[in-house]
Amino acid sequence: MALGPTQRVFSAAKRLLNSLIANGETRLRLAVVELEEERSRLLVLMLLAGASLLLLLLGVATLVALVVVLFWDTYRLTAIAVSALVLIAASFLLAMIALRQAKQHTLLKETLRQLAADRALLEAKNESEQRPR
Repeated sequence: MALGPTQRVFSAAKRLLNSLIANGETRLRLAVVELEEERSRLLVLMLLAGASLLLLLLGVATLVALVVVLFWDTYRLTAIAVSALVLIAASFLLAMIALRQAKQHTLLKETLRQLAADRALLEAKNESEQRPR
């Protein structure tokens, strides 16, 4: 059964619309996945920042204990100083990791990349169709 010109136009328009809807759905799913990943990254960032602050607090408390014990026997000072330095160093390490994580801009990066690729493909297709034959 042969289709008339009108039916072919409607059929092509329907296929185009279905393709656009499927493409939009794919991009929307990608955006949702990226938003979930960003939420997870922010949770990890907050946990790292909290752990860093906790270790810094413990380091400061240990330094206060060092000052209190300053005039006690000699070897207690070394143990307190070493523990304070270790806690403070760990705190700074976690804070630097948290800062590095915070500087990474990942929100919807893949979605934007895919949309740019789609736009480039459409522009290339339009350019090839506009060339005289």
